[in-house]
Amino acid sequence: MQNTKSTDPEASLESSVLFEARGAVALVTLNRPQALNSFTRQMHHDLWAALDMAEADSKIRALVITGAGRGFCAGADLSEFDFAPGPDLVKRADPGPVIDQAFNPTARRLQNLRIPTIAAVNGVAAGAGASLAMCCDIAVASPAASFIQAFSKIGLIPDAGGSWLLVERLGMARAMALAMTGDKLSADKAKEWGLIWDVAEDSLAAALALAERLAVMPTKALVATRQLLRDAGTRTFTQHLDVERDTQSAMGRTHDYIEGVNAFLQKRAPEFKGE
Repeated sequence: MQNTKSTDPEASLESSVLFEARGAVALVTLNRPQALNSFTRQMHHDLWAALDMAEADSKIRALVITGAGRGFCAGADLSEFDFAPGPDLVKRADPGPVIDQAFNPTARRLQNLRIPTIAAVNGVAAGAGASLAMCCDIAVASPAASFIQAFSKIGLIPDAGGSWLLVERLGMARAMALAMTGDKLSADKAKEWGLIWDVAEDSLAAALALAERLAVMPTKALVATRQLLRDAGTRTFTQHLDVERDTQSAMGRTHDYIEGVNAFLQKRAPEFKGE
């Protein structure tokens, strides 16, 4: 995994994930365009390294993920699976280990990042690629982008959080039909149905602009909001009220809360620090 500002162009071209710090925004680019940015095991490790870089830099307060070339992410690179005839074929072709060791850690990392995340879906997001986009806090897609639950076409089920996220975003009826048929969902329909936030001609520019907005907002409150909304369905209403109370109390001890209220009372723009 290389920084896109590397002086070695060949190293950048060979890297499966590119990282660039643009002020307070980190831009992470999946960089296997010849394979529609489908994931190898190494690519997961490169992505984790990029996320580590973003988290380690206190100046970074929002992150955008996009894909190089004409696709966002086509899910798993099936060429890494061992389907050669011979003994232990079923064991060698088992997708469980790569899900456990690669895709699930990636999904968890995105859902627990200390900063808000935005997916700039520049092209097809298929299989776990669609799950990756849904794991981000917000998704913006280009008009030519599409979302495909390709799993049923090869005898599998939605993974990397897909079976959970689809129901959460779309409801049971739409989630079930998309997952079973594997039909392509257009960007416009994905927005209409609530799978993504918006459609923009230049999805990357729109995502970066949105990230820049979020990067000057109270970061801890944004991430706490993510956690509350994500976990709301796991609690009763009464239980959730208590969690809201405790979270609000924690936010009340942050710099950004004091600054936000003082700025409001003084009728000036707040200067949030993400602290």
